[in-house]
Amino acid sequence: MDRPADAGKGAAATPTGEPWLLTPGPLTTSPSVKTAMQHDFGSRDHHLIDINARMRKRLVDIIHGGGSYVCVPLQGSGTFVVEAMIGTFVPQSGRILILVNGAYGQRIARICDYLDRDKIVLERPENMAIDPAELDAALAGDPAITHVAVIHCETTTGILNPIEQVAQITAAHGRSLLIDAMSAFGAIEIDARRIKFDAIVASSNKCLEATPGLGFCLARTEALEKTKGNSHSLALDLYDQWRAMEGNGQWRFTPPVHTILSFDQALREFEAEGGVTGRGKRYSENCRTLTDGMKKLGFQPLLPAELQAPIIVTFQTPSDPRFEFQAFYDSLRKKGYIIYPGKLTVADTFRIGCIGALGKEQIEGALAAVAEALDELGIADCTPAAA
Repeated sequence: MDRPADAGKGAAATPTGEPWLLTPGPLTTSPSVKTAMQHDFGSRDHHLIDINARMRKRLVDIIHGGGSYVCVPLQGSGTFVVEAMIGTFVPQSGRILILVNGAYGQRIARICDYLDRDKIVLERPENMAIDPAELDAALAGDPAITHVAVIHCETTTGILNPIEQVAQITAAHGRSLLIDAMSAFGAIEIDARRIKFDAIVASSNKCLEATPGLGFCLARTEALEKTKGNSHSLALDLYDQWRAMEGNGQWRFTPPVHTILSFDQALREFEAEGGVTGRGKRYSENCRTLTDGMKKLGFQPLLPAELQAPIIVTFQTPSDPRFEFQAFYDSLRKKGYIIYPGKLTVADTFRIGCIGALGKEQIEGALAAVAEALDELGIADCTPAAA
């Protein structure tokens, strides 16, 4: 699939006139996802209750978790549900080992500081994947560790961590695994029949291509049942949210109705595209087109191909002193494309996303805009200083 059926055809703007968002989220959404929000429902309305039930089942089905896992949705951005997962699953008496190779692993560590949870941080450079051998040694050396937290795709660089190996090692040591799959869920397979974890969290506005405002946790029922009383927060208590929804199908507090409606439509489009397989195929094609095109222009990706997830690509900043990110960004913005600044300590970089309601045609349009921007800025050599 080159592009979603609703995507603009080679235009320098979306069908609704906004720039294409080549970012890690919020993302460009399809016109039909936007249209789905144009309704008002009360939180107790049977129609919304039916949508909640359908949404929860669909999300569990994505991980093949029927019968063993439940979906607990939560208001807020992805960080809200990450904090809810940590606070709900890790008791005050627990100790969590956090595998860090970017800003989002560091954010989990910061959450643990706020929640006063005992933590150990096992950190790797941002351009290196998590090392399963280091995890194995750490768990063998510290029997007090009760939980392991890992980022599936670290959005800081777009690096893909070896989640199956991490899960195998964590399970072999009898510890609980918590996964932040914010940027990977829906495009890179997670099969709960093969990978053991107690909880995985993601959100509505990444690879599932709905609007922001809703996070969700897919929790192993047996593990979630043991979390009663752990949470530091009423609003972020996943156990309490789960019990309430199991009771009457409703949210405990005012639900993000319009996001739920957009999410319901986005999940229909996700299924029509072929689920994880179809969505991942389009994003992979976007990623290949982007990477190949940027290389032809002289840019150097930060990561080798074997570590690169088809979600967002980090490029090293050209050493040419005439390259200034804000001017580059502004030029692309005027041409109808929005990219993202870098977030690294290991190199000066910027990022371009591959996800959202866009396809190969839009990526090629963005590449043409990059070439035009380079001409405008007088940059002929995009070789990074690091090279």
